[in-house]
Amino acid sequence: MIDDPRPTQESSPYTFFLPDPRRLEQVGVGDHVKLTFLPTADDGNVPAERMWVRVTAREGSSLSGELDNIPDKLVSVSLGDPVQFSDWNVIDIQFADKERDQSFRFPRKRYFERCLVDQCVLDGSAKVHFVYREQPYMGQPSDRYPDSGWKIRGDWRGLTDEEVEARKACYVALGIVLNKDDSWLHLIEEGTGSRFIRDWMSGNFVREGD
Repeated sequence: MIDDPRPTQESSPYTFFLPDPRRLEQVGVGDHVKLTFLPTADDGNVPAERMWVRVTAREGSSLSGELDNIPDKLVSVSLGDPVQFSDWNVIDIQFADKERDQSFRFPRKRYFERCLVDQCVLDGSAKVHFVYREQPYMGQPSDRYPDSGWKIRGDWRGLTDEEVEARKACYVALGIVLNKDDSWLHLIEEGTGSRFIRDWMSGNFVREGD
């Protein structure tokens, strides 16, 4: 069974990316596409697997192909198995023609830099209330993504200072926070020392001190 990735993209638009529709339209015989294969009853309790399929036919948005990966744990599919799917099932593309592959790449801003955020924002129990940017933590050479310097606090109306300070904080990608509340996205390029607090009457963020 092939997964429909669109609900995931809708719920996580800043961390889960699907191919541009213009690239999907160009997929044809000989190209490779990545699909997410869901486990069936035959597979037991194993995770879904993302695997490459070589396209062998296309008619409109319907495609046929052959599995071009050896599954890690799934037993319901095997290398070379025929696969039927739609273009909206595709999560990645490798064009057979490398020059064509490059010509259809459309860069999109990705928010992988890290930030410190209240857990209540991540679990959806509070909206973003206060954002401020400090000097980024330099981290370690092995860190995959750098610190952005952003600190994000959840709505603290009705809480004591002690309750606010006692909140659990998490160190995550900016995109994970934006998936939950992107109302402050327009501020994300503000520099070190910036501090903004939400005016709950208007819903807008105002610079602290204004």
